[in-house]
Amino acid sequence: MTDWIRQLNPSQCPEDLTPLQLAWLGDAVWEMHQRLKLCKSRSRLKDMHLSVVSMVKAEAQANALIQLEHELTDMEKDMVKRGRNRVGRGSRKLDASIYAKATGFEALVGWLFLKDPKRLSQILELLDTTLNE
Repeated sequence: MTDWIRQLNPSQCPEDLTPLQLAWLGDAVWEMHQRLKLCKSRSRLKDMHLSVVSMVKAEAQANALIQLEHELTDMEKDMVKRGRNRVGRGSRKLDASIYAKATGFEALVGWLFLKDPKRLSQILELLDTTLNE
């Protein structure tokens, strides 16, 4: 389900964006990935929506980052750290560390989407495998 990402060419512009801009983009890419996975099912739209919401909320993104951490390169870990450290107070309803991890994950996804789509595809496939177990 990551063929659409793998076929992209790197844009070489992620350095022009702030970590929070990359996180904003990464959030959209992550949601698109989740939606595309669900398009294979014949579920009701409400059920599909609730499933996507459960995967794109901050807790799920923080968990995805935890699943990935041992697979990341030093450069990717640095991007996660940059995204995590740029977060402000975050949500009042959520623990700040969870919100920071989620933002770090989103920044990584946004950065890889622009910098190295093939690597992003590998990471998404790894997450699809580990999160479904």
